[in-house]
Amino acid sequence: MICASQYLTTKVTVWYSGGMPRKPTPLKLSPEQQTELERRSRGAALAARDVFRARSILRLADGLTNAQVATKLGTREATVSKWRGRFVRDGLAGLKDAPRSGRPPQYDETDTAGTLAKLDEPPPQGYSSWNGRRLAEARADISPRQVWRVLADCGIALQRRRAWGVSTDPEFAAKAADIVGLYLAPPDNAAVLSVDEKPHLQALERAPGYLRLPNGKALTGFSHEYQRHGTSTLFAALEVTACRVHHQHTKRRRRREILSFMNRVVAAYPDKEIHVILDNLNTHKPPQDRWLAQHRNVHFHYTPTHASWLNMIEIWFSILSRSALKGASFTSPRQLRHQIDRFIAAYHQTAMPFAWTKQTVYQVHPNKRYADLRQ
Repeated sequence: MICASQYLTTKVTVWYSGGMPRKPTPLKLSPEQQTELERRSRGAALAARDVFRARSILRLADGLTNAQVATKLGTREATVSKWRGRFVRDGLAGLKDAPRSGRPPQYDETDTAGTLAKLDEPPPQGYSSWNGRRLAEARADISPRQVWRVLADCGIALQRRRAWGVSTDPEFAAKAADIVGLYLAPPDNAAVLSVDEKPHLQALERAPGYLRLPNGKALTGFSHEYQRHGTSTLFAALEVTACRVHHQHTKRRRRREILSFMNRVVAAYPDKEIHVILDNLNTHKPPQDRWLAQHRNVHFHYTPTHASWLNMIEIWFSILSRSALKGASFTSPRQLRHQIDRFIAAYHQTAMPFAWTKQTVYQVHPNKRYADLRQ
């Protein structure tokens, strides 16, 4: 028979057999970890669990105990202890969710490759192209949902078509490097000009206004009916380093018009070397350029074929169209030209040079097979 005192002694001995509780591992954050955790703790767009874990580690790094952090964040001490241990062991990577096994995947890469390969085949008879429904019917061995999942994962939008111009110029690399070099490091005591024309600008007269929608909102726009009042051609030269524009209005864009414009531009830069960036239009590049031979201080730099996007004046033409011409109404070409003149005068008051940052430009060719997307 065991007396009560012996029983109590035995229980006390067992309770203390575990020894003193261990001190938690101290946290020391590197500057990079501190910055990243502070960003996560403020992240309104992050998941709540990521914000909670970042705040827990930041408070632990401030010297608070697991219990104190749990009280402040309204959670269990064991939860704080778990994330503390994982951060000490794995750093920021330890704050991510551990991978879970889940249900075994029903489809594999073979099914994905088969779906992409089907897109390389001709569409069903009577149709000109594939769409999601026809592709799902052709891939009867997998579910329609999986077909749509493959299209989404590969970023394929079958109904969205884009057009592009691919440069086949064998001297693409040399010509592109020459032009990019002028943008990044313009020669001293020289003018770098980006020159092109914008032909057939239409003077369209159309009635602007707005429509009141049933939901109370106003839809601004203009009538689809319009009246044409002729066209005008704009020649423009953008000074790359100062973002100033020289321009001239003409009725046509023949060789004589481009030479007339270039004479005006060259006269604006006496005693200076002039580097002119042009595309390959036949009026820019005659077989025998006598004008260029007479102007020894002018140097032409031609963009590669089908690569006029390398000409910086195209950026300014886009600004002109969006800011001064889009949605406007004109009753004559003269009114159109006056609008362009007023825009250029206003543009010069706040113009800043374009910052070209791309040092290397590549010649890209489109891929013709969907099956190669996974390679």
